[in-house]
This record gives sequence, structure tokens and C-alpha cells, in this order.
Amino acid sequence: MVWNTIRSTKNKYKVLLSQVCKFSLQKREREKNIKATEENTQNRIEELPIITIKDKEFLSFSEVGILLGITRQAVYKMVYKGYLQASKISSRLSFVKRSDIDEMLKRHPYEFRMPKDTLPIKEFYTTAEIMKKFNVSESWIFVMSKKNKIPKTFNRGKTYWSKKHVDAYFSSKAPDADITEWYSVQEVQDNFQMSLNAIYSFVYKNAIPKKKVGITVYYSKKHFDIAKGIRQAEEPKYYTVQEAMEKFKITRDQLYHYTKYHQIPKIKKGKYTLISKAELDNLFEDPIIE
Repeated sequence: MVWNTIRSTKNKYKVLLSQVCKFSLQKREREKNIKATEENTQNRIEELPIITIKDKEFLSFSEVGILLGITRQAVYKMVYKGYLQASKISSRLSFVKRSDIDEMLKRHPYEFRMPKDTLPIKEFYTTAEIMKKFNVSESWIFVMSKKNKIPKTFNRGKTYWSKKHVDAYFSSKAPDADITEWYSVQEVQDNFQMSLNAIYSFVYKNAIPKKKVGITVYYSKKHFDIAKGIRQAEEPKYYTVQEAMEKFKITRDQLYHYTKYHQIPKIKKGKYTLISKAELDNLFEDPIIE
């Protein structure tokens, strides 16, 4: 009797478990179908704007953004930089021809960047050679090389440094070749009756160029005299990129576009790009009606 009761209970439990599993499977299938339906509906909603505009000859900036999958602001930037032609009917009404979009894409095909060949390093300095040539200490070399990732190798107990990378570092730190006159710290103290702290503060505040020869520091005589007011500053012939951006209230991209489009002369001095002051001033001067 007891055995029959136990067996009956087990059978009921199996039936109940089977029903739970079946219900769980049905629930998962239902959730899967709902998710697929929602995704399909969303895809149709997203495709609907493209379907309605793909054959239009004239598009608004918002429609161009939908067609290309970008924001309206990105479309404005392309027009502003001259990549995409547009027609402005009024302050609130601008259009882009579909053919101009196709033409823009043809003018700017994707260019694959070829990997640069890694050339083996064959020329080296020893630590002693760097110390002698550039008047620096051994400890300074190791600190500088770690900070600037100068390639090095070891051979028979000696450290060898990539000549190309070391020369490039010191070249970037070299003083302006146009500066030919320098004050030593002692000369500044004697001529201007300044303490060391006053000198360091004055040099920092006025961005006076300096150079170091061994352990001796020198400051540009011309820049020091100008900052002290005993020499007249020369009218600059060039703008730095930052100076031009600040004066004419333009972005870096706009500045490069103008200099390229109007063929304004520029030179490279160290890590700085200098742009002809006279020609840039002439480009941005106010128009005159005679």
C-alpha cells in the first residue's frame, strides 16, 4: 500500500516536472519570436526614411545625414570645408543635389595606408660619445632615453644608443639658429642686478629662449633686452599656427584650408609651422569699396 502511494507520488511529480519544462520551453520560444518581430519592425522603421528619400534629387541637410548614416552637424562640416557642394536659398533653407553627393564620393575614394618598412638601426653612439658630443651626464642620458624611448642595445658590457634617434632628440631641443647673442646667468646678474630667483621667474614669465652648454645656461640677449624694454621688438614676418587661429578666430582646419587654397607661403622651423604674416593679413583684411 505504501509502495503504491510512493509510486503514485513519483508519477505525479514527473508529470508536473514535464509540464514545467514544457511551459519554460514555450516561454523561451515566445520571447524569441517577440524579439525577432521587434527587430524586424525596428529595421523597417529605420529603412523607411531612406526609402522615401533615396530617389529625391534635392535633399535637406538632415536627409543627407540619414542617407549617409551621419549626423546633420557632420553634413554642415563637410559643406563648410568644401567637400560637399550645397545651395543656400535662405537663412533657413539649404539643399544638396544627390548628384553632388555621388561626385563627392567619387573624388574621395578610400586610400589604403601602406605599412612603413621598419629599417634596421645600423648606426649607434656609445654613452661616452653622447656625453662628449652633447655635454650631458651619464645619468641624464638614461633618464632622457627612457622618457623618449630611444632604442638601445648591449654588446660586451657597453650600451649603444640609436644615433638617428639621439640626433633627432637634440635637434628638436636645439635653440633657434637665428639667435646669435646670449647672456650667461652671471652677465644677467651683473647687468640687471637680479637675483637667481628673479632671473628664473623673469625668464619663465617672458618665455625667453635659453640653451645649455655643459652645465652653463645661456639666455637670448635679444629677447631679454626686449622684455626689459631696452630694445625695440621687430615686426614679426610670420604667424605661428596658434597665433593665426587666435587673431582671425578660425579653427586649425580652416587655417590649413585657406593657406592651401590661396597658396599662402609657409615654412617649417623645427616642430613649428610658420605662415606668411603679410599674405595672411592681406587675405583677412576688410574689403574696400573705391
